[in-house]
Amino acid sequence: MLADKDRIFTNIYGLDDPFLAGARNRGHWDSTKKILEKSREQIVEDIKNSGLRGRGGAGFSTGMKWSFMPKEVGDRPHYLVINADEGEPGTCKDREIMRHEPHALIEGALIASFAMGAHAAYCYVRGEFYRETEVLQRAVDEAYEAGLIGNNACGSGYKFDFYIHLGAGAYICGEETALIESLEGKKGQPRLKPPFPANVGLFGCPTTVNNVESIAVAPEIMRRGPDWFAGIGKPNNTGTKLFNISGHVNTPCTVEEEMGVPLKELIEKHAGGVSGGWDNLLAVIPGGASVPVLNKEQCDTVTMDYDALRELRSGLGTAAVMVMDKSTDIVRAITRLSAFYKHESCGQCTPCREGTGWMWRMMERICKGEATLEEIDLLEEVTYQVEGHTICALGDAAAWPIQGLIRTFRPEMERRITRPASNIDQAA
Repeated sequence: MLADKDRIFTNIYGLDDPFLAGARNRGHWDSTKKILEKSREQIVEDIKNSGLRGRGGAGFSTGMKWSFMPKEVGDRPHYLVINADEGEPGTCKDREIMRHEPHALIEGALIASFAMGAHAAYCYVRGEFYRETEVLQRAVDEAYEAGLIGNNACGSGYKFDFYIHLGAGAYICGEETALIESLEGKKGQPRLKPPFPANVGLFGCPTTVNNVESIAVAPEIMRRGPDWFAGIGKPNNTGTKLFNISGHVNTPCTVEEEMGVPLKELIEKHAGGVSGGWDNLLAVIPGGASVPVLNKEQCDTVTMDYDALRELRSGLGTAAVMVMDKSTDIVRAITRLSAFYKHESCGQCTPCREGTGWMWRMMERICKGEATLEEIDLLEEVTYQVEGHTICALGDAAAWPIQGLIRTFRPEMERRITRPASNIDQAA
């Protein structure tokens, strides 16, 4: 269990002033100039040694990602792009940071940009987060007025600008290259890689795209040291993490906990337990809508980290825990996710453009008892024809929930087909 002294986001519930005076009282912008007096290489090395992995879902080493940027700044300027699109169903952690801890994000952007030789950061915010954007913009204005960012950031002599860009609410723009395309004013469609953004990114220049949470924790890591962060959690799964817990729990919440916390403890301690008690649990999607579902038996013992969830053929993803009790129509729930991914496909890759529609229609047939038992195997085959055959991971995200359903709740799918008269279709 995470000790209070190790919390990074001390105002995540908005009980205190989110703006500059409150942020400074909580320790933000403390010794920032001293951090910027370190070499770029030393900052990158400290982030590497902390074990911080990207908090947007992929879990790639943040320090390693920063190190891919060119060491020398040539004719092409370097950019930091912050992914605040947060379109994954069930996920609402980044909006809390922007709403209640905006200065943690701005300070982190300054440190990260300095480490990568970037003089500008672009924060791409989901269009629906309008009020969050107002708070963030006010915090940016405060930081400029106080000399914390701008031509002489924190008195360091380093020029740094922070720009906010509102997106149009497309889920696909959470993918880093689609986000870059959208920032450039084009249709939000993923690019083929290589070239990777660290070589050819925003406006054809070296760019790193990081999640809001990944950037916002950087200042505290630099202040307290990488060993402090690496000492929390589990090996290869270090530090603290914001978890969203929603669905059939008594007190849905966003909470900061250490990596590797048991799922059962997370739900019972912070979310007031499953409605009707733990024995009333049917399933949990542990990391946002795109990761495969777990059954109760798996939830009894699993810990919330990348490795433990991978062993169960699921994933930590964004750490958005979606809890479903026994009143849930699990087949209908996954069908609803299939409809979402069909709607959000950009249509660029044929397997995703055609496959997401196929998968959704087949799920609807199973839901309504109009399918045959053989169609379950056919559906699974289609998911594997989509997974891994697209430019970005949206095809995988559409396939994995269905694969998890077939793996974990196949008897329920078969019951829907063999006893259609007893079905209660919640969508009817």
